[in-house]
Amino acid sequence: MTAFRPARREDVPAIVEMLADDELGSTRELENLQPYYSAFDAVMSEGGNRILVGVNDQDQPVATYQLTLISGLSLSAARRAQIESVRVAASHRGQGIGAQVIADAEHRARAAGCRLVQLTSNRSRERALDFYERAGFTPSHIGFKRYLD
Repeated sequence: MTAFRPARREDVPAIVEMLADDELGSTRELENLQPYYSAFDAVMSEGGNRILVGVNDQDQPVATYQLTLISGLSLSAARRAQIESVRVAASHRGQGIGAQVIADAEHRARAAGCRLVQLTSNRSRERALDFYERAGFTPSHIGFKRYLD
C-alpha cells in the first residue's frame, strides 16, 4: 500500500519526471524546473487546490496527482473535485498504485464535502482512458480547450 501526502517543494523534480514520462509529456515538459517551482508555490497557496504524492518506504514519490475542489451552483449546488495530472512512475506501474491514487482522491473529495469527482485525459492516452473506465469513471462529456496567447 502506497502512502499519500501533500507534495513538498523538494518533490517537484520527481513530479516533473513523472509528468514527462510518456510520449505526450516528453514533448511538452521543460528541462528548466524554475517554472514548475513557481507553479507549485502558486498551487499550494490556493485553498482548494493541492498536489499530492504517493510515496514508497523511503518517502520517495512514486505517484502524483492534483486535486482541485470546486464549489458551484449546478447539480443542486454540488461541490466537486477535479483530478488532474495523474501519474505513476514507470518503475512502479502495474502494481495497483493507480487504483490507490483514485481511492485517495475520492477519500479526500468526500472528506471535503464533494458529491462527485471528475477528470479529463488526453484522447491519445488510450491506456489511461481504459484505466479510468475500469476505475468506474464514465466518459459522459466532451471537453474543449482553447489556448490563450
